[in-house]
Amino acid sequence: MLNNKTIAVVVPCYNEALQISMVLDSMPSYVDRIVVVDDASKDDTTGAVMNYLGENTSPLKLTSAFDQKIIPNIYNRADIEVRQKSIDEIKKFTPSEVINKDASQDRIIMIKHLENGGVGAAIATGYKWCKDYNIDCTAVMAGDGQMDPAELDSICRPVVEEGIDYVKGNRLIHKSAWVIIPRVRFLGNSILSILTKIASGYWGVSDTQSGYTAISNNALNSVPLYDIYKRYGMPNDLLVKLNIAFCTIREVKIKPIYGVGEKSKLNIIKVSLPILFLLIRCFFNRLQTKYLYRSFHPLYLLYWSAFIIGSINIYFLYELIINFFTPNSKTPTDYLIIFIFLTISGFQSLLFAMWMDIQDNERLAK
Repeated sequence: MLNNKTIAVVVPCYNEALQISMVLDSMPSYVDRIVVVDDASKDDTTGAVMNYLGENTSPLKLTSAFDQKIIPNIYNRADIEVRQKSIDEIKKFTPSEVINKDASQDRIIMIKHLENGGVGAAIATGYKWCKDYNIDCTAVMAGDGQMDPAELDSICRPVVEEGIDYVKGNRLIHKSAWVIIPRVRFLGNSILSILTKIASGYWGVSDTQSGYTAISNNALNSVPLYDIYKRYGMPNDLLVKLNIAFCTIREVKIKPIYGVGEKSKLNIIKVSLPILFLLIRCFFNRLQTKYLYRSFHPLYLLYWSAFIIGSINIYFLYELIINFFTPNSKTPTDYLIIFIFLTISGFQSLLFAMWMDIQDNERLAK
């Protein structure tokens, strides 16, 4: 425990039989639960973890929220509905089974996916377990050993001591980042971070792809965990969902670690394109949910004005280009005037919309 708050670490794994022992052995003593989620590995990742379940008891016994009885009265109907929804939503997660015989007393919780769901799905399954057992602070550490356990304290402290909802490790601000992180990854990460700023509304976040995070119990109960993007776009999607739920966020400096375990087989282009489409969809979902349905804000109209003006302006741009490259053709003055007017108007609308967006979300950056 830290500051009398329960701490859990979700460890998503896929073919990490050789590395998972190192992760479990190095876990700090203040971690109350280590929730290992094997995403249907082809190797014996589950077997490697099972070796730890013999001497695995924890002095802290946890009780599932579902074991607590609620006596109905005229005031707690909403509580009963929320509890029932939490019970029913398990069907929406990737099918899994808990290997432990006594999950309430064991320190290491072994959950095995019955089918491969992706890293986001594995984290969501771990989050679900921690939510159901009312863990105060839930961190995420990869099963490949590329996150330093010594930095877990700085990741969790803002959650347990200051009530921050979501804390992300930031590798890009570390002085060794330009040396340690491969150039292609550094550039790709920076571009995705800029796009995620716009999509999520967290304009101060600069390392959006970092998986070393900690989340509060309040945040776990504020977002639909089963709906989190199941693959590598999970950090981006979760940021949007947290922003819609008005969750506070902070970044802390961590060091980049590469070269541990197997060489990554991640295809940057193959992964980046789906994330790009995800961010576009998430951006419009955030605008509609947060600034139209929940609380109307003028920036909604300004963003859409900019998009509509830009779409109309494409026609005039096309006509001007065609006239420019057509021999003996004179550029229509009225088209040029309209194009300039629409360009200025659209740019102003977009600029004011982004400025209002930044101002409105400053309260969430702590």
